[in-house]
Amino acid sequence: MAQTALKPEPQESTDAVAYLGGYMEHLALIERLHRLLLDVVKDEFERLGIIDINSVQALLLFNIGENEVTAGELKSRGYYQGSNVSYNLKKLVQAGYMHHQKCSVDRRAVRVKLTEKGRDVRMTVAQLFARHASLLQKKDILDGEDLGDMNTAMKRMERFWTDQIRFIY
Repeated sequence: MAQTALKPEPQESTDAVAYLGGYMEHLALIERLHRLLLDVVKDEFERLGIIDINSVQALLLFNIGENEVTAGELKSRGYYQGSNVSYNLKKLVQAGYMHHQKCSVDRRAVRVKLTEKGRDVRMTVAQLFARHASLLQKKDILDGEDLGDMNTAMKRMERFWTDQIRFIY
C-alpha cells in the first residue's frame, strides 16, 4: 500500500491528524506483514525443494486442514482471502494436493479435501509456525499478553471493516 499524502481538513485537531497517521501506519503494516508471511512460507518451501506449490496455495491447504469444503465455503469460513480461488484449487487438484468431487446435494458445487500429499504440506506449514512461535517466546519478542492484545486489536479492526462493508456506520 503506497502511502499517499492525506491532507487533513483545516478544522481537524492535532489529535485527529496524529490518529490518521497511526491508522495509515497500521494499514501499511498489515499489508507488509501479509507479504512477509507469504515470503516466509515461500522461503521454507524453497529450502525444502518443494517448488510445485506457491505460498498462497500452501496456506490454503493449511487453513482447510481436515475439513471437506466447497469452493464457496473457502471464503465464508475464512480459509482463503484471495480472488482467484478457482485457479488455485484447479492447480492444487492437478498437482495432487487435493481431491475434488461433485457435491451429492448440489451437482454444480464441488467439494474439496486434502490428499496425503496435501496433508504433508499442511504439516510442513504447521511445523514452521510452531517453530516461529517457539522462537518468538524464547527470544522474548512477544509474550502471551502481547499476542492477546494484538489479536484483540486486529479482531476489532476486522469487525469495523466488516461493518463498513455492510454499511452499518
